[in-house]
Amino acid sequence: MLTLIRNGTLLIPAPAGVQSLLLVGDRIARLGPVEESALSALGLPFEVVDASGCLVIPGLVDPHEHIIGAGGEKGFSSRMPEVRVEQLLLAGITTVVGCLGTDSSTRHLGALVGKARQLTEQGVTALLYTGGFHLPPRTLTGSVEDDLTFIDCMIGVGEVAISDVRSSQPTVDELARLVSSALVGGRTAGKAGVTHFHAGPGRARLAMLHALLDGYEVLPESLYVTHANRTEALMDDAIALARRGAFVDLDTVDPGLGPWIRYYLDHGGAPGQLTVSSDAHTAGASPARLLEELISTVREHGFALDRVLPFFTSNPATALKLPRKGRLALGADADVLVMKEDTLELLHVFTRGQHRVGDGQIVVAQGDGGV
Repeated sequence: MLTLIRNGTLLIPAPAGVQSLLLVGDRIARLGPVEESALSALGLPFEVVDASGCLVIPGLVDPHEHIIGAGGEKGFSSRMPEVRVEQLLLAGITTVVGCLGTDSSTRHLGALVGKARQLTEQGVTALLYTGGFHLPPRTLTGSVEDDLTFIDCMIGVGEVAISDVRSSQPTVDELARLVSSALVGGRTAGKAGVTHFHAGPGRARLAMLHALLDGYEVLPESLYVTHANRTEALMDDAIALARRGAFVDLDTVDPGLGPWIRYYLDHGGAPGQLTVSSDAHTAGASPARLLEELISTVREHGFALDRVLPFFTSNPATALKLPRKGRLALGADADVLVMKEDTLELLHVFTRGQHRVGDGQIVVAQGDGGV
């Protein structure tokens, strides 16, 4: 399949001016002038999308979703449903990372793997973390290292709960062994091997993660903490951790992301270490909130889009070692969004070169699993 997206203003995520973008198969083949007559001469079918007056940006990378549902902490009636591929596509999410949360008794890694593969067949790149809130971690093969080595879609371990009454109250020694296992498994399989930490509201905040860096042979970039936007005290601790090279994630469960981003940046947080996730489907969270909060930071809180776009695209791709995601570049996966420049309304979504959303509506049902 050939697709020419012409005359759009590219954010790659840095501004790149008005250019055309050529998608060939599942990759980006060219940024710059493309003659339609040359495409016609090939004798192959191709699609042209006129992006005049529009922004062309990378697909969003959501590094933390409960794709088989979360919740359940107020009884079985509070269980959340699975995430549907339509929800992801209409939110501009082209890459998603699934995880288990508090409930690893009635929700299982096998179901998480199945859901990730379903979403991938439907066009969205879906990956996941092994384990869950508690230690010892739940795994499929018997160890975190083997899960990451042998199961294609597993790229790290998490979300491991700390500073939370719902955690298994792990010791720093236990966390060090877990981080090491994830790193080794990741390196063996050429994956991120990160450990994704759920930061709870407890008074210790991120002290255990600082202790890991102070007392153990742990790489800062292998630590990836989420829910940092609970309180200013927790955010201050997360900023200090980010300065040491760890990655920090803000969730969009509650509205009002813009002020938290401003707080992070104004207090010296490292811009390259910050990411944003939806935390869907926990109670009150949805994939749509990720796009809504991106738009809100620009339209309501005065950020330039190119300033905040990396937090939703290239930064999570860097944290998760996904070099073909989160960027518009030659050879990158053809995950592309087209938005109206004045309103940021989402018009088109391409995932791995396939046109999945057009004029704000699902337009393609694929024979390989479809939507």
